[in-house]
Amino acid sequence: MTVRNPTSDRDFHLAGDARNRLGDRALLGAAAFAVAGLVLLMVLLIYKVVDQAMPAIREFGLSFLTGTTWNAVTNQFGALDLIWGTLATSLFALVIAVPIAVAIALFLTELAPRVLRTPIGMLVELLAAIPSVVLGLWGIVVMGPFLQAHVEPWMIAHLGFLPFFDGFPSAVGLLPACLILSVMVVPIVASITRELLSSVPSDLKAGSLALGSTRWEMVRRVMLPQITGGLVAGVMLGFARAIGEAIAVTQVIGGSLVRPENIYAPADTMAARLAAQYAGTATSLQKASLAYLAVILLAISLITNLVAQLIVRRMQRKLGAR
Repeated sequence: MTVRNPTSDRDFHLAGDARNRLGDRALLGAAAFAVAGLVLLMVLLIYKVVDQAMPAIREFGLSFLTGTTWNAVTNQFGALDLIWGTLATSLFALVIAVPIAVAIALFLTELAPRVLRTPIGMLVELLAAIPSVVLGLWGIVVMGPFLQAHVEPWMIAHLGFLPFFDGFPSAVGLLPACLILSVMVVPIVASITRELLSSVPSDLKAGSLALGSTRWEMVRRVMLPQITGGLVAGVMLGFARAIGEAIAVTQVIGGSLVRPENIYAPADTMAARLAAQYAGTATSLQKASLAYLAVILLAISLITNLVAQLIVRRMQRKLGAR
């Protein structure tokens, strides 16, 4: 008969508790260090960008936001046309990409045969892995000439009564930039939406169908309201991806300093101007003005994230109230 020693058992449990506490402390320290490092990195990044932009901030102030001249010879710089180009291309890209992304997510979660869901989903996600410079090259070689030869003449013929769609076909300009950005945004929004739709409880969907709803009514009345908050966050993430894209947009947008009168004309964005000119600045004030553009991009990203959080919380409160 084996006699257990209570003292040794107590010592064993105490040693185990000490090891667990040590592991908890190590995990807490590692997590805190990671968070503190991330916050410090963000603070240093913002400080460095603002510090680089200070000469332009002192020189132009808020008038930089309303100025339309960008001339390195006379040291006159204004960001209004670049801000307009950034917002126009990003918002137009969302208008194109979000419905396509939601449709792809619905197809993969509700309509596609199971044997096709994984390969199609992987192809959509792999689209996000294509380097932006490759997409830009494709835009120059393939998409731009195709739009100029086939799509833009049709748009001019059928939509030319609207001033924004009246002009001359061009292989580079606002439209190719919007389409390139939409290609980049689709996989991000589609992946997030697919995960959200997959998380909707099957009981809710089955109950809706059992009550006589069609599949479309079930999607519209049950599934989409359940994912509204997350979908808004995904769209905002896609918007942040669009406004920060530089290389691909630089290749297809045309780099014009003049605000385009129609969707076919060349334009420019803040990120594209940064990528194209920062390494070859002629004056220190031009470099500071480009850093000022980076500050504006940071501010837009911050405002976008705050608005997204407010929208998500409001949607969550509405769903909770129901």
